[in-house]
Amino acid sequence: MSGVIIFIINSMLLGVGLAMDAFSVSMANAMRDPHMKRREMVRIAGAFALFQFLMPEIGWICVHTIVNYFKSFQKLIPWIALLLLAYIGGKMLLEGISDYRAMRNVKNPGPACPKPGEDKHGVNTLSTHTLILQAIATSIDALSVGFAIAEYGSFEAFVAAAIIAVVTFFICIGGILIGRKAGSFLAWRASILGGTILIAIGLEIWISNIFF
Repeated sequence: MSGVIIFIINSMLLGVGLAMDAFSVSMANAMRDPHMKRREMVRIAGAFALFQFLMPEIGWICVHTIVNYFKSFQKLIPWIALLLLAYIGGKMLLEGISDYRAMRNVKNPGPACPKPGEDKHGVNTLSTHTLILQAIATSIDALSVGFAIAEYGSFEAFVAAAIIAVVTFFICIGGILIGRKAGSFLAWRASILGGTILIAIGLEIWISNIFF
C-alpha cells in the first residue's frame, strides 16, 4: 500500500512540475477574455491535460522502441517549444498593439458589433488550431518523462500519465480563474502581457534545456 501511495504522490508532483507552463499560458488566454464561459475554460484546460497525458505516454513508448532516434529528437524539443510559443505570443502581442493604436485613433468610440471570431464582448475566441499549438508547445518537454518512467510497466505508465493529466487540468483551471480576474481591468494590455508571457515561457524552456 505504501508503494502505491508513493507512486501516486510522485506522479502528482511530476504533474505539478509539468503543468507550470500550461498554467501560465492558461492565465494568458484568460486575460484576453475576462468573461470566459465555463465551457471554454473546460475546453482549454482539457486540451492541455490531454496533451500532458499523451506526451509521457509517447515518450514511454519511444524509450521502449526507438530509443536512439528519440534521444536525437530530444535535442529539437526546446527549439520546437520556443518557435511555437514565440509565434503564438508574437501574434498576441501584435494584436494588443493594434488594439491600442485603434483605441487612440478613435476619439469617440460607440458601441461596436463584434468582429468575425469575436464574442459579444469583443474578445477573440481561442481557435482550435491555436489551442492545439499551445498544448503541444507546453507539453512537448513531457516527452522526456518517458525516461523518468521507463521502468514502469505499460499500466503503471498509463496511470502516471492520467494522474499528470488530472493535475494539469485543475492547475490550468486555476490559471484561467486568475487570468480572468486580471483581464477584467487590464483591457487591451492583456493581449500585450499575455503575448509577452508566452514568449518568456518559450525562452525559459529553451534556455533551461540548452544551457542547464
